[in-house]
Order: sequence, then C-alpha cells, then structure tokens
Amino acid sequence: MTAAPADAPPFTSYVDTLLTVLARDPDRPVVTTADGQDVTAGTLHATVHRMAAVLRTHGVDPGRTVSVLSRNRPEALAARYAVNLLGARVVLLYEGMAAETLSRMVESAETVLLLVDPDLHDTARALLDGCTGSRPEAMTFGPPPGDAAPLGPDLLAASAALPATPTVPGAVRPEDDWCIRHTGGTTGIPKGVRMTHGPFAGMLAQLAGGAGGEPPRLLACTSLAHLAGIMADVTLVAGGSVVLHRDFDPTAVLATIARERITQLWLLPPLLYRLLDDPTLPATDLGSLTRIVYGGCTASAPRMRQAAEVFGPVLYGCYGQSEAMAITEAGPADHADIRIDAPMTVGRPMPGVTLAIRDAEGRDLPPGEPGEVHVHSAGAMRGYWKRPDLTAQVLRDGWVHTGDVGYLDTDGRLYLVDRLKDVIIVVGGHVHPSELEDLLHTHPAVAHAAAYGVRTPDETEEVHLAVVPAPGHAADEVSLTALRTFITAHKGALYAPAAVHLLDAIPLTPVGKPDKKLLRAGPVPTP
Repeated sequence: MTAAPADAPPFTSYVDTLLTVLARDPDRPVVTTADGQDVTAGTLHATVHRMAAVLRTHGVDPGRTVSVLSRNRPEALAARYAVNLLGARVVLLYEGMAAETLSRMVESAETVLLLVDPDLHDTARALLDGCTGSRPEAMTFGPPPGDAAPLGPDLLAASAALPATPTVPGAVRPEDDWCIRHTGGTTGIPKGVRMTHGPFAGMLAQLAGGAGGEPPRLLACTSLAHLAGIMADVTLVAGGSVVLHRDFDPTAVLATIARERITQLWLLPPLLYRLLDDPTLPATDLGSLTRIVYGGCTASAPRMRQAAEVFGPVLYGCYGQSEAMAITEAGPADHADIRIDAPMTVGRPMPGVTLAIRDAEGRDLPPGEPGEVHVHSAGAMRGYWKRPDLTAQVLRDGWVHTGDVGYLDTDGRLYLVDRLKDVIIVVGGHVHPSELEDLLHTHPAVAHAAAYGVRTPDETEEVHLAVVPAPGHAADEVSLTALRTFITAHKGALYAPAAVHLLDAIPLTPVGKPDKKLLRAGPVPTP
C-alpha cells in the first residue's frame, strides 16, 4: 500500500468518528438493551475507553486478535470499539456454530483474548477446551452463571474499578485489519476475510452521510456479529440510536417497531417473510419505518411485491460480500412494480464500485448476457487470512471474482442468476456442501452422501441430504432426526438438514460427480 504524504492529515478510524459523535451529547440515550434499559452516549463513550485501558493490560496491542462470543448486548459493541481503538483486530463468533468449529476459527486467527457473554458460558468452555494449540486468555462480560467456574476475569468489573475514565488514544492505520470475518471453507477451517480500517471507515461515512432527516433508530433483531453490527455502527455515526433484541421473533419485532418508533431494520429475506405472515401485522403501526434493508440471499419476487405493498417505499435490497463489502443497492424505485415472473434486480453499483460481467476467459460481456460478476472498489478485501493461494484465486489485478453469475441490463442494474461456488445460503449464514459431505462420510451408517440446497416457494434455501446407508445399518440410523443430531453436534445448527432422502445410489454426472441438479429436480425416493 502506498504511504500517505508527509503532510496528509492523520487517519480517522470509524471508532474515532463514532466516539466523537457520542461525546457531543453525553446524556442522549443511544442503546436500549433487550431488557429495556437505556445506555447513554456518555456511558457508552466511557465504557469504550475503560475497556480499552483494561484490555491493553491484557496484551491487546496493534496487530493482535481478539475474538468475541456474545449475544446482542451493548457490551459486545463497546468491546469491539475498544479493541479496534487499540489497533487490534476482532473476530466475531456466531452463537449457532459448533464449539469445534469455533475453536478452529479462534486458533487460526491467532487469538490472544476471548471475550465471552456469560449467557454463552458453556459454549465458550467447550470452545476453549477444544483448542489444541495455544489457548487464549478469556474475559467475560459479567460473572459466570450459577455455580459455574469463571472462565477468566470479569471485564466489566475491571473496567468499573478504574478510579477515573482514561482517554485512550487511537492507534489505527488505514491498512490495519479491523476484523477477520469468516466465511465457509472446504479445508475444515472457515476462510478469514481481512477487512481493513480505511475502506470500512469510508463506507460507514458514506452510508451515515446518506441517512438524512431525523436521526435513525435501528432495531437490531439479528446477530450483531453479522450485518446488524455494521448497521449499528452506521446508526451511531449518524447520531441515531439502537434497540437490541436477543433474537428474531416477528411478533416482538412488530411490537417494538410501533412502541419504539423504529425507523430502520436489517433482515434476511426469509425473516422479512415471517413479518409478512405474522398475524399481528395488520394492526401494527408501521408509520415510523423509513428503511428496511434486506440481503444475504436471493429474494422471492412475489414475496417482495407483497412486502412493497405492505410496507411502502422503504425497501432497500443490498448485494455484497465480505470480500468486497457493499456492491449494489436496489432502492424503492426498483420495488415500485416488481414483476413476479422474472428475477429481481439487486440494483445498481454503490458509489465508487465498478462492475464487470465476464466469461471464463475474462472477456467483458454485453448487457443481458450472464457471466461471473467481477467487482473493483476501495472495499476489496486485503486478502484471506494466511491463505495467499485462495487470495490469488479471488483477488486478481484489483478485481474481486465473486463466484456469482449475473447480468447487467441496459440501465446498469445487476441481476443474479446463479452461483459458481457450491454454497447453500440459509438463514444465519452459508453452508458448504463439501464440509457437510466430509462429515457425513465419517458416520458409520453412511456409505455415500451428497448435500445440496433446495429452494422453497419463498426462494429461501434448505439443506437436503441424499444418503446411501452403509450395508448392515438400519434406516433409522440415518433418519432425519439421527443425522440432524449428529450434524448439529459437529457443525452446529446452521448445517442441520431440513430433509434426508435415502437412496440405493447417488446419481452421478458423466464426469462422475454427484448430479445435484438431478437431485434438486426430484422427486427423490424417501423411506
């Protein structure tokens, strides 16, 4: 990366910007907990600095990695800001993953400190016990539950014990990693995408600057470890406030929108459909909503037409990847008259983003002709953590090769039609079939297995398994219940199948690979 000129102004990280906003009006409530308690801007500002001072004494320095395992609580936000203020990077862990996978992620990122929500004490204990190499130190957001043995010092108690709130200066350069965001992988260890401060600060400033009007009020009803956390950052930088839910419950979400005058939501399309289907929707006052941002998987055109009719001109579809951050956005005009017999657009490129649709030889394709989506922007990842081989495959000459197949229309709108990568997008994350198949082939009752995604009428995806039982083993050993239990124990609930189809043989393509197109077409024999 080119060094900044000697007379260039010092870099301002997203944390610096956020803390400056919080300091302007310390009495303003900025976070409402799931229990209804308000946290003021001054309290959050002080908590970040106090945590940073304590974390620095526990070896959190520039270039180090801190992993965070937490549900939606304000301490999780404050801890991330504190870690990034110190110039260290964070790994945000997902509650639904198996402890074995979490252990590998923590170790692969060279984590020096694990911060834990006491509600996830048992998962954290299993995670730490599963570390085979250097085991990180642990600290908690409060005391352990019941009679459980402490995992480590209480970060909240240590922060509160400081005699005065220190001012911890930022120690961040634009090329430093703020986060390693893990995606699925085929090696047993999910790929870690290195996300740097410079592009992230620029993206937040752009999004917060476009908020306009009254300060936004966000309801974070999905994990802060994913895009709800970034939406929270945007909201706080824009001078708004965040209401936290522990998890997604459609009735509770609708009630909170009306009661708390929520203006913004982030949802995956399947969760948006659950709002549409909730019996309390017709009687709910939705007048405060100005923006429902959705993305992460393909949206159903009929359902999104229904959403546009119910919610009005507040829908914003986004397409992005960890490797390239935000890529395109479809605004209210793109939802004004959705055709139900055609794919939905994911919108036009975000400012500063250049798209190209290219064939396998790298030639640009004309409008209407599908090819792989290539992205060039300042948001391109630094690379995969300690995987230069994978980085070279995906990041070439400054272009991110997304692995998605799409086409552009004559107005520059992007339409996605397929994926080059074999991945199943479910609520909560990505399931990589090869990982699942490798696991299933360790099961003594499984002779052969193929994992694949099946779309529902709502355009959501479910994990389906085609399984050939091993000789001498009964069908109930590979039943849906049995395999769900087995898979959840080893890979987490994210990978649990919705259906298991028992076959005499897995159909193969002419080159000898499982014919997943044929499996998806069905009907598939079942027991």
